[in-house]
Amino acid sequence: MYYAHLAQFPGENVQGLLTKALRLNRYDADADINLGLQYEAEGDYAKAEHRLLRAFAVDDTYLPRWSLANFYLRRGNMQAFWTWARRAAQMPSDNTEALFDLCWHISPDPNEISRRILNNNPKLLRQYLAFLLSKDQLPAAAGIATRLLQFGDPHKDTAQMFSVIDRLIAAGDGEAAKGLWSTMIEKRWVVADTVFPNNPNFVREPLPVSFDWKIPSSPGCYSVPGPYGLETAFSGLEPSHCTIAKQAVVLNPGHYVLEYTYRTNGIAPETGLQWQIFAPGSKTALAESPDLSSATRVRTKVAFSIPPGVSVAQLHLIYQRALGTTPIAGSLDVSSVRIEPSGRRHR
Repeated sequence: MYYAHLAQFPGENVQGLLTKALRLNRYDADADINLGLQYEAEGDYAKAEHRLLRAFAVDDTYLPRWSLANFYLRRGNMQAFWTWARRAAQMPSDNTEALFDLCWHISPDPNEISRRILNNNPKLLRQYLAFLLSKDQLPAAAGIATRLLQFGDPHKDTAQMFSVIDRLIAAGDGEAAKGLWSTMIEKRWVVADTVFPNNPNFVREPLPVSFDWKIPSSPGCYSVPGPYGLETAFSGLEPSHCTIAKQAVVLNPGHYVLEYTYRTNGIAPETGLQWQIFAPGSKTALAESPDLSSATRVRTKVAFSIPPGVSVAQLHLIYQRALGTTPIAGSLDVSSVRIEPSGRRHR
């Protein structure tokens, strides 16, 4: 250890010190690796390879495998590179991103990297999934997420699954997002509903994912989900436009009915409190409900259509102050929200 440490300082007899360190401890894999790198720097590739292989012989952990993958890459031996990259992946470190970067440099094809080095170790899968997300490789990430759902741990991996689902929704890939969400429910990684919208009665605390309610906070507008639904209080100081609740929904092209049950207190008609459904990236709503205003609890509905090509839509409960009105001061409670097929054929 002492001689290996001395070899790190400039001006020292690096080869001699490392050789002496290995004579004292033939199991010093770090000394073997450093000696191999020294031989490589001097152009003695046979001795360099010998030392790196010897390091692996005495220590079959990640570092010798990683060092050999790098060595064969520098030598242009692609077959040996992929062999040792795969062996490195069999024993992933806490940060295997450098290995994925190396593979990406050789082949920026996530499917080839998966085929050549990936295994079902959850530690490796979750790191590769994070790497694919950093490269914005969403279709490949969805495939790895499906694999991680099979071999992973809900306590460790649920947050990353939510991240993948949100990224897919933002990219407009509703089917892939829905597939992951359905598998999470089926495997009981989450307590949720298979219908859209999820959590239709607001009885559960919303999950931090786009397939559950997001209830933004706005000054003067306070919302609380609970056993009786979503309760929202307006102080009269709320912004002219604010979102009370929203959720992403995935529906096949066709005709639907949004059915909701609510009541209000102190909110006049035609003041701008309503449900809206949007296609991704569009500022024009696919459908809008009449303004919500009823002192008694009522169940009402609004028809809407999902056109072909819309993979995911956004359901919003919003307040948009109508022209000529003052800010509302009162309360709203929504006890249920459901989307059902209307029975009409889509043309």
